[in-house]
Amino acid sequence: MICVTTSDIPGKRIVKVLGLVKGNTIRARNIGRDVLALFKSLVGGEIEEYTKMMAEAREQAMDRMIEEAKQLGANAIVGIRITTSYMMTGASELLVYGTAVVVE
Repeated sequence: MICVTTSDIPGKRIVKVLGLVKGNTIRARNIGRDVLALFKSLVGGEIEEYTKMMAEAREQAMDRMIEEAKQLGANAIVGIRITTSYMMTGASELLVYGTAVVVE
């Protein structure tokens, strides 16, 4: 599956637009990561536990979007965007969306 943030794919021609596809996940912090993050915030620097959690959330949301596109018969997704939103204290949604297409 070709996945791009652009509206076209160089060297490919879009022959059919299948529509919007999306994938999302909602993730909550956990006490183990929060304790480690608290210590890290005291000394500064990247909070690797949260970085890893968000990377996993992005991959899961992408996988869900790709699966939806495959079910429509797509072989590519163009115009991909990623957004996050606050759900409640300690939890956020990560949404990935794009346009499923057939390219040749």
